Amino acid sequence: MAAVTIVVVEDEASLRRDMIEYLRSCGFDAVGAKNGRELDEQIASRPVSLVVLDVNLPGEDGFKIATRLRENPAIGIIMVTARGSTVDRVVGLELGADAYLVKPVEMRELEAQAKALLRRLETSNGATTSPAPQSSSQPATDEASWILDATAWALTSPAGVRVSLTSMEMKLVSLLAGQARQPATRDQISVALYNRRWNPDDRSIDTVVGRLRHKVENAIGETAPVKSVHGVGYVFSAPVRVV
Repeated sequence: MAAVTIVVVEDEASLRRDMIEYLRSCGFDAVGAKNGRELDEQIASRPVSLVVLDVNLPGEDGFKIATRLRENPAIGIIMVTARGSTVDRVVGLELGADAYLVKPVEMRELEAQAKALLRRLETSNGATTSPAPQSSSQPATDEASWILDATAWALTSPAGVRVSLTSMEMKLVSLLAGQARQPATRDQISVALYNRRWNPDDRSIDTVVGRLRHKVENAIGETAPVKSVHGVGYVFSAPVRVV
């Protein structure tokens, strides 16, 4: 754990100190930043694996910082804030947060979230190429299947590259996998992800799809099989086996 650097971005000095000290006691290399500028300085000076990010920051708020951070899929994001409404959680997750904690922070929960997220990132960003799990019940096919692990939240390519998924990405792939390579409508996707009907002005579905494509393409080195169907929605264009 000592090689893993976590940056705690929190403008409240006492809380920032408490989280840093606790994470260090868990074996992490934890450092602090009180705003986006100091976070950028930390990222420029060392490899950063995870950012614990407050929303209510002076100047650039946590939502804007999360949008910038998402350009680097190797960095995990845990948002920590007093704003615990469903809307705030959805916005945070749509902008790229991998987890969302509400103040007052339970330190053991922060530790658990950090460890779980780092395990998923290690699998995804390490381009793990361990063989995909085999099943004697797999039907014979001329086209190799992708494998969706519903327990581990992971998608494995036919070549054996395993990609960890966030909760939103897992919901999306699960829906598309169940469509037997038929497109899912935007209404279907919106209900599955957010439990609401799709609004034509809402771009959140495209954000989730774009993030999933980027992650998969970075891992496998080729175009992801998540395709847009004009006027309908999206389709997973390759066979998927759920395990």
